[in-house]
Amino acid sequence: FGLVYEGTRCKDGLKFSMKSIFNHPGHPKRLPIEIGLMLMANKGPSVPQIIELLDWEDNTDHYVMVMERPVPCVDLFSFVDHHGGSLDEGTARNIMRQVIDAAKTCCERGVFHRDLKLENLLVNQDTMEVKLIDFRCGALMKNSAFKSFSGTRAYCPPEVKANGRYHAKPTLVWTLGILLFAMVCGHFPTDLDLNMISENNWIRPECCQMICDCLQLVKLFVG
Repeated sequence: FGLVYEGTRCKDGLKFSMKSIFNHPGHPKRLPIEIGLMLMANKGPSVPQIIELLDWEDNTDHYVMVMERPVPCVDLFSFVDHHGGSLDEGTARNIMRQVIDAAKTCCERGVFHRDLKLENLLVNQDTMEVKLIDFRCGALMKNSAFKSFSGTRAYCPPEVKANGRYHAKPTLVWTLGILLFAMVCGHFPTDLDLNMISENNWIRPECCQMICDCLQLVKLFVG
């Protein structure tokens, strides 16, 4: 459980968000995973598609993170809803390009976000810049399988249902496919939807092909 506050730095007018998360009883002294992952994701050259961690503090009963706050911005779920429940393919393409850049950078820096979804992406309504937020469900990248699912069920890959395990990179690709489908179609795919996409029945072939490629990779991995 936690709280998020909005603020403005007096000396230069910088807009920021301050997130305070309550630690569980018996909280270990090691660095909270969310802070650690954000430090890793922000390490190296700045990547505009990943929210910047400005400062942090870890206390006995809670930890605090201070992050940049783009203005004006809304989460991608609200953005899609404001545009009638789905996006045109040009807008979706621009957003997906940035999301892929964020996901690729996280992987390269050893971070598996695990909850890449509409609600965890901020869209600046003036510039259309996208930023990935909320690393609470994340983990360190690894080649071996994860044995417990963490994230949002609507984006859960078939590998979890098949054998209770999943691998980071194929799962990330599956998530990107679900995200693109949700943006252009306005809902999460059913089995019937997936069959229609594979037959290129209602959206541009290039968009269908990208969604199919994302979702087929994981199916092949499971098989």
